[in-house]
Amino acid sequence: MSAGLNLAQTQAVHHISGPSLVLAGAGSGKTRVITHKIAHLIGQGMAPGRIAAITFTNKAAAEMRERAKGLIGKAAKDVLICTFHALGVRMVREDGQVLGLKPNFSILDSDDVLSILKDCGGTTDTQLARQWQWTISGWKNMGLNSQTAAAQVEGEVDKVALEVMARYEERLSAFQSVDFDDLVGLPLTLLSQHAPVREKWQARLGHVLVDEYQDTNATQYELLKLLVGERGHFTAVGDDDQSIYGWRGATLENLKKLPQDFPALRVIKLEQNYRSTSAILRAANNVIGPNPKLFPKTLYSELGEGEPVRVVDCDSEEHEAERAVARIQGLCASVNPTPEWRDFAILYRANHQAKALEKALRRASIPYKVSGGTSFFDRSEIRDLCAWFRLWSNEDDDPAFLRAISAPRRGIGHQTLAQLGDFASQYKCSMYAAMFNQMLPARLSARALGGLAEFGRLLNDLQYRARHALGAEAARQFLKEWLEEIGYENFLLEHSDTAAQATARWGNVQEFCDWMAQRAGGVPDEAIGGIVTEAKSLLEVAQTIALLSTISEQEKDQNVVTLSTLHASKGLEWPHVILAGVNEGVLPFQQGEEGVIDQQRLEEERRLMYVGITRAQRTLAVSWTRRRKKGRDWVATKPSRFIGEMNLAADTAREDPRAKLRALREEFARKAAAGSTAPE
Repeated sequence: MSAGLNLAQTQAVHHISGPSLVLAGAGSGKTRVITHKIAHLIGQGMAPGRIAAITFTNKAAAEMRERAKGLIGKAAKDVLICTFHALGVRMVREDGQVLGLKPNFSILDSDDVLSILKDCGGTTDTQLARQWQWTISGWKNMGLNSQTAAAQVEGEVDKVALEVMARYEERLSAFQSVDFDDLVGLPLTLLSQHAPVREKWQARLGHVLVDEYQDTNATQYELLKLLVGERGHFTAVGDDDQSIYGWRGATLENLKKLPQDFPALRVIKLEQNYRSTSAILRAANNVIGPNPKLFPKTLYSELGEGEPVRVVDCDSEEHEAERAVARIQGLCASVNPTPEWRDFAILYRANHQAKALEKALRRASIPYKVSGGTSFFDRSEIRDLCAWFRLWSNEDDDPAFLRAISAPRRGIGHQTLAQLGDFASQYKCSMYAAMFNQMLPARLSARALGGLAEFGRLLNDLQYRARHALGAEAARQFLKEWLEEIGYENFLLEHSDTAAQATARWGNVQEFCDWMAQRAGGVPDEAIGGIVTEAKSLLEVAQTIALLSTISEQEKDQNVVTLSTLHASKGLEWPHVILAGVNEGVLPFQQGEEGVIDQQRLEEERRLMYVGITRAQRTLAVSWTRRRKKGRDWVATKPSRFIGEMNLAADTAREDPRAKLRALREEFARKAAAGSTAPE
């Protein structure tokens, strides 16, 4: 069982008698430990269905599931490997009736929430509504509702947000809907306030493993405590040096609380790094050194010293982008074997820094992708179709009703919808139910009533057929007929700027339909823990859609350079990494002219730099610019304090651009003579 594991990893895998915290430094094999521990638990007699491994992304869950399958075979499909939110959905669908929720409740996405908050606050100001959204989400992540959050209110802005939150909670209840924060908050309510539900889940789960534990917020920690109970059979795997999500509620307090709440906790450190060279790890250890340590550790590697970390000083962002491209070309010319484009990543602090880099890569004809772009499920055409499915699953979902009735619009105008909405509010029912209310004819014209009645009949017919579209082929046939019936392809033609755009959007629709049909056929579904089930109806498949951020198959195997923010790069690795724009004021990020940054923020920014450094396997370059454009003027800029903290030896760390250029020309000349080229 412990074959291929080092001593610390073996200890982490074999400790199953009580709670454990595995401090897994960057590149130290944490996924390997988690999957081997799952196998060890099963080997010790625990049923696979009693093991839960909780991650933060569907991608991480899919990778963990695949690796577990390699160790334990078919038993992997019975292990619950999923995100916190997917676990929450499962719990609330099973037991939400004690909270007044039907099993087919809807899950609202960010745009739905924004729209409802605008309505609750009586505003059209998106920025104001977004601020309410962040404030309310922050309160929910602390385990608060509109009543208990009152103690947190400071000033008039928070007071208004609290009033909006109270109305928002009423709407969610009326719509039989939840938002993403509720997918952790409601399970917490279930376990804390309903003893039979708590006892059921504690009995069901024999061991809980939590990946990226340092990213948990207060609510997720409380949920974990109630899931494992006093026995505390859990494994928390994390790294305090990689806690970079404080702005979304993650708190290192959760690491501090573990030894207090679980005195029997065993702490095991994984310090051997299997990713990076010693030169890269030395820079990482030096950078993170000034931060206070909860559990001190020092990463080391047996992969050799490797290339020195380079510091590249540039004149401007454009010059920096050109030098990044030259470095990629130079490594392609000089490294043996020749790297592929996928071996390179350029990482930066903020999205706007990608612009100059993209321009330089395009000019050099180097293919690239910008990580963290628009999610497949955020495209308007996909959101349109998902609205229909949500409405068929839950007729009380008013946001889905409004989107479905307008995409395509069926001769039902804004005024009719406004009157229907007012009527539904007065009679405290959903807009769908209002369409069939006997009192409605007194409010609307015969023409408006006729349009609504026709839409109601269409909805009921499609809902019936979707419920009975069982299996892949039946689902595919239904989806084809449905799109023809509502004229969706023509709708896209009419509402796209160009024919090419309409064609691309229709292609997305076809891909979505094919994906839905596959799920109906019973393939593994990452949104519900990757469990392979028998053929399902389209409505059953639809209830998992809101948990998925992307169609994972699209991301596979692109031979391109990656451009990514440091936040989005966490958990990934590349042979060759360039950290761009490492300037004071950018990394660490500072707001305002004063350049003041509080200690807590500075420590998190330092952890962000550490994350960036530890993405690199073989080579790392860190670049900064001497000046930047501010309006029409140029302002002088300084290298980030973190460059100094890397403590690189100046004679080996700084690139001499003239020597580099000479070597590059000589290498290209040599390869040209030999008939060799860079990767295509």
